[in-house]
Amino acid sequence: MTRISALIAAALSASGAQAFPAPRQANASWPGFGGLQYWFSFGDSYTQTGFDVNGTQPSADNPFGNPTYPGWTSSNGPNWVGYLTYKYNASLLQTYNLAYGGATVDSALVKPYADTVISLKQQVEDEFVPKYGSAAASKVWESDNTLFSVWIGINDVGNSYWSQNTTLIDAIFTQYSGLVEQLYTSGARNFLFLNVPPIERSPLTTGQGEDSVSLEKTAVADFNERITNLATSLEEKHADTSVFTFDTYTLFNQILDDPTSHTQTAALKNTTGYCTDYENGTSEQNTTVAACGVPVNEYFWLNTLHPTFPVHDAVASELSKQLSSCTNCTSTIRRRWQLTR
Repeated sequence: MTRISALIAAALSASGAQAFPAPRQANASWPGFGGLQYWFSFGDSYTQTGFDVNGTQPSADNPFGNPTYPGWTSSNGPNWVGYLTYKYNASLLQTYNLAYGGATVDSALVKPYADTVISLKQQVEDEFVPKYGSAAASKVWESDNTLFSVWIGINDVGNSYWSQNTTLIDAIFTQYSGLVEQLYTSGARNFLFLNVPPIERSPLTTGQGEDSVSLEKTAVADFNERITNLATSLEEKHADTSVFTFDTYTLFNQILDDPTSHTQTAALKNTTGYCTDYENGTSEQNTTVAACGVPVNEYFWLNTLHPTFPVHDAVASELSKQLSSCTNCTSTIRRRWQLTR
């Protein structure tokens, strides 16, 4: 191991993150961030923009397809998908965002808040595969110009952590891995996995007391370790993949501890609570209600669980740096977002 790699591994260990195997030979699947032309994203409300697979499709003139940018988000403004597509992109990036608010990996394993929620399983099997998969008539993307991202687990953890049911989590990841395999079979080669942020610090959990905070923190750590293992296993199983991981847990903690640690969040004033006058969104991104103390865009939390758009801006900014720094990079030890501050 080189001195730089050793320092990276030490930093990961100190921050509680998971280290990765040593670098391996680069493959042709990763075109560099600037070489991407298409992006398929999957997930929950942290990612959702309201895309309808039967509506207007992404194009050079309209990279989001539908709805109109920034779409229907949970951030009171653009979310990380919008920022990465329109602000931090290194090329024209046509984005197919199949994420759905409230999603879990599989609704049969962890029930979402409503039966109408489209799970990750449904996003892959019922929407992506028939509409955009390798056998689809409308397929326009290729393996070497497309990124596939998954940010899932917030609702899986939030709706199950109290049960401490490891058998359930095993089943979730068996399903998760199987869905990733389906994407691979359809031609996906460039993968991005985002882990679960510190939702134990959200008002939803802190309001339930210290026991809930402790239980959920443990559950998040376990879920994130499994995401690391999933990513590593995928790369080991398929030598022609490029697998990126992004540590939202560390990034969110940085911002919660010190909003000025990132330019995009430097104006945040309230990182612990939320204002009920803002919780369902506001007409303007800087709406001010006197009773709330500060404008909506100076809150970290829009409501009990969802961060405001400056946080998403920081996610996209850091992610773009990671993707841009790996032009010929295929080793996860280099591809994991690092704490540099």
